[in-house]
Amino acid sequence: MFVSFDADRPFDHVAVAVTSLEEGCRLYELLSGVTRSKPEVLEAQGVRVTFVGSVELLEPLGSETPVGRFLQRHGPGLHHVAYRTDDIVSELARLEAEGLELIDRVPRPGANGHRVAFVHPSSTDGVLIELVQHST
Repeated sequence: MFVSFDADRPFDHVAVAVTSLEEGCRLYELLSGVTRSKPEVLEAQGVRVTFVGSVELLEPLGSETPVGRFLQRHGPGLHHVAYRTDDIVSELARLEAEGLELIDRVPRPGANGHRVAFVHPSSTDGVLIELVQHST
């Protein structure tokens, strides 16, 4: 089953797993002409993150973190697609009621102080989906 996201849940960003934020930033700054944001460490998720426009770059803090394991299995590349929501708790309940498998039933802290939650790729045609509620 694949969920179609419409204007009520607009695209937020794509995330790319990289072995080095510096190297990844050079590439995406060159491609986009946009300057990276200040890097942020998310200890609970085991990553350093920065944004170059709508591309989030994820560098693992270690090989046993989720992104570290992703890099070991797949190498650098697309990690997830994120959609914005104004009410992440209700959206998680709605998606679960529709039969999607949630990784997070409760939102967790994400980059820039946002609340985030992930939908398992087994229920979204192999793509890890992140829901993002921006901080106000």
